Amino acid sequence: MALRIERVPRRLFTILRLSGRLQSEHLEELKAQIETSVQQVVLDLEGVNLVDQDSVCFLAACEANGVELSHCSPYIRDWISREKATRSAGR
Repeated sequence: MALRIERVPRRLFTILRLSGRLQSEHLEELKAQIETSVQQVVLDLEGVNLVDQDSVCFLAACEANGVELSHCSPYIRDWISREKATRSAGR
C-alpha cells in the first residue's frame, strides 16, 4: 500500500492527512508539500499504519521545526521520542 497525502486547507493552517505506509521513498514529496504551504502545517497521522526509520527521523525533524503531529499513534510517538533522545545524546 502506498502513501496517500490529502491536503485539507483551513483558515489558519493546512492539514496534510496521511494514510497508508510512510516510507523513505515518500519523504521528498511530503517535504515538498510542507515547504510549499504558506500556512502552518499539521500532519494528521491517524491513517498511517507503518513507518520506517527514515520516516521517524523526518517526523522528529518536522516536529522540531514547528510542524504539529496530530493523531500520532503511541508506537510512532514512542519511536520519535527515542529518536530525539538518541540525537540529543549524540551531540
